[in-house]
Amino acid sequence: MNQPQHSLDEPPRTLDQQRREYQRNRFLAMPLAGTLMWTVVGICGLLFPPTVTVWVLFIATGSIAYLGMGLSKLTGEDFLDKTKPKNAFDGLFMYTVVQAVAVYAIAIPFFIVDWSSLPLTVGILTGLMWIPLSWTLQHWIGLFHGLGRTILILTAWYLFPEHRFVVIPAIIVGMYAITIYVLETRWRRFSAET
Repeated sequence: MNQPQHSLDEPPRTLDQQRREYQRNRFLAMPLAGTLMWTVVGICGLLFPPTVTVWVLFIATGSIAYLGMGLSKLTGEDFLDKTKPKNAFDGLFMYTVVQAVAVYAIAIPFFIVDWSSLPLTVGILTGLMWIPLSWTLQHWIGLFHGLGRTILILTAWYLFPEHRFVVIPAIIVGMYAITIYVLETRWRRFSAET
């Protein structure tokens, strides 16, 4: 396993120190990107036939990480800043991104059998990356987002079979809105204490 790099004149940082550093992050770039992309999916679900919306969902959700990287410069997080010291928890986050991409191996075969399953599978499976964030931040928001999103999406998939490409994106955007508010409040409180 790669150890965080450090200069020769400073001792290596412990995982607890790195966690405290990681907790100081704002965590807005990725949920903002998710909000924008799922909004696009929902609008397409309202305006276009399923063949178009399906492609938009694949492309939009596949673009969230890249859009988040771009937005991170605006939110002050700057994921691509090479001058920041390496942090093990940034690495953990990247593993959760890989996990979210890997779940398309479940979503695609299910989609081939039932195209309307796509917002269910992608919406739930990519939302699971929020759960480890609760442990890392020592905050409830990741569990709230990951589990709440799962329950609401599953419920909507059964209750609104004709409107899955509109209702499920709306649920995800709503969960992101709550999450963004909580994360920003947490960050402001955390910043005021340090």
